[in-house]
Amino acid sequence: MTTWGKDEAGVMVLPSGRTVRGRGLRAGPPAGHPPTYGVYLLGEQPPPTEWESRWLRWPDFRLPADRAEARSVFEDALERTGSDRVEFACGGGRGRTGTALACLAVLDGVSADRAVAYVREHYDRRAVETPWQKRYVRRFDR
Repeated sequence: MTTWGKDEAGVMVLPSGRTVRGRGLRAGPPAGHPPTYGVYLLGEQPPPTEWESRWLRWPDFRLPADRAEARSVFEDALERTGSDRVEFACGGGRGRTGTALACLAVLDGVSADRAVAYVREHYDRRAVETPWQKRYVRRFDR
């Protein structure tokens, strides 16, 4: 199994015990293991990676361009957390990444009303930056 260690930088433990890493691309990769699968939440296509990755078009401070695709990407990524080191990343690692991690938490059993608080407690206290990102998470399970 090649999942994240719970003490690695940026790693959030989901209610099921699975782990996922969030990070900001501008800060560069943290020390430690590289991901085996990455989801990059950017307005423009990211550069190639040495690991398998997926680009989800998501402009800064906004919402995913295609919400159905976003849900599919999140569901796939959650499944992969059982055997892979999955990371989510955007420019700063808080808004889009925090929103995506909150949606993963919903898929893993956290109520949509508690998901932002969960991510702020377990990942970054400033995660999910805009009112529309918070609303997107609250409505994600509908």
